[in-house]
Amino acid sequence: MLEIKTNLGLSKQQADDVLTLPYELRQRGRLKATTDQGVEVGLFLERGKVLSDGMLLKSECGRLIRVRAQEETVITASCDDWLAFARACYHLGNRHVPLQVGERWVRFQPDHVLQEMVLLFGLTAEQEQAPFDPENGAYSGGHHHGHHHHEDEPEHDHGHHGHHH
Repeated sequence: MLEIKTNLGLSKQQADDVLTLPYELRQRGRLKATTDQGVEVGLFLERGKVLSDGMLLKSECGRLIRVRAQEETVITASCDDWLAFARACYHLGNRHVPLQVGERWVRFQPDHVLQEMVLLFGLTAEQEQAPFDPENGAYSGGHHHGHHHHEDEPEHDHGHHGHHH
């Protein structure tokens, strides 16, 4: 099994293999998976970092593996009106759900409450199969630079510092 401990981030280098994962699994630092070429890999990455589509991982033996966002069931909401779109994004953002934002379209995991909400703002919402590569925001545990978490440390919730809505 290839051990992967290094995330090179978004890099243009040529990859040896591709690892296709849905969003839920791209959030995990510890994971066993199989690449598109059928190679078993074990991820041992820093927690709290979400692997986004196109990131390059490096195995301990030097192989480069590209992350692909697997197609999954998502809701894509869109409209032609920038103001309606901005308001919908603001209210979706307040829910602290993972969101992928494009030009006048926004994508989230299936949720009836959110679907009804975007419809109220005049957006159309359709369920489809598509890669889900949301913004890295507060819900993913924030960004930690410089201090590494060791396995024996207790888990801290870095996401919320006393801000209760």
